[in-house]
Amino acid sequence: MELPVVVGADGSEHSLPAIDWAVDAAARHQVPLKIVHASLWGPYEGTESPAGDERFADPPTAAEILGHAEDRARSRQPGVRTSTELMPDDPVYALLRQGRNASAVVTGSRGRGTLRGLLLGSVSLAVAARADCPVVVARGTEPSPGTGRIVLGAGDETDGSSAAEFAFREAEARGAEVRAVRAWRCPAHEVPDHPLIGGEPAQAHSDRASEYLDDLLREPRRAHPGVQVTRRTPEGPARRVLLEESASADLLVVGAQRRHGHHLGLQLGVVNHAVLHHAPCPVAVVPQQT
Repeated sequence: MELPVVVGADGSEHSLPAIDWAVDAAARHQVPLKIVHASLWGPYEGTESPAGDERFADPPTAAEILGHAEDRARSRQPGVRTSTELMPDDPVYALLRQGRNASAVVTGSRGRGTLRGLLLGSVSLAVAARADCPVVVARGTEPSPGTGRIVLGAGDETDGSSAAEFAFREAEARGAEVRAVRAWRCPAHEVPDHPLIGGEPAQAHSDRASEYLDDLLREPRRAHPGVQVTRRTPEGPARRVLLEESASADLLVVGAQRRHGHHLGLQLGVVNHAVLHHAPCPVAVVPQQT
């Protein structure tokens, strides 16, 4: 069964990069594209947005939003099988349901109802935190013709194997390289005679970071032998390191924290929050599959 790439369309300018990213991904992986528009506020969109912060003089109808999104996708990638669906539902719940049978869900960085000043829309944040499939937030714009680099952030919030597989699969489809990054820090209280460290503390942390990458990359390298891989194990806060790396990337891939049972609360750590709000390139949040 071919799982489609699902993209949310809300008629805002921020949804346009999401549509472009989604249809390009569908073309790369030869899967269908499904464009979804979900809203509980359709009858009221001509007066005031749900957030109450802006008015729309002549808002498009739901049918127009879907029609324009479909036209844009078909014009960009004529060979992709494209469908649309109007869902009279809360956008978060609609996209989460769609994500149960999708290869990925793509959202814009902000929506029509987002309060001014927010760096990331609430819908994108909630979907990225709770989806069962990878979620791509189409932040910024990919460099043209592209850097040919996908950055994989190897963090502590998950074992990372699903994120690594996603990064390698995407790199293989693009003909890009994977740059795997594992940041580390040496706690101030550690000294050379610390009982758990046999030698220079900083070197011990660097060696552990390198060993972590060895383990993480072993299987995806075997599964995708044609993908070029570079590695970095810099010292410093993971948030800063990944934001710096994303400046020269087509895509930043991070893993999502493992969920427990049916808990639906936010499952994003501080590093993922930082890159989702500030990265200059699209960010893929990949939940660990068990």
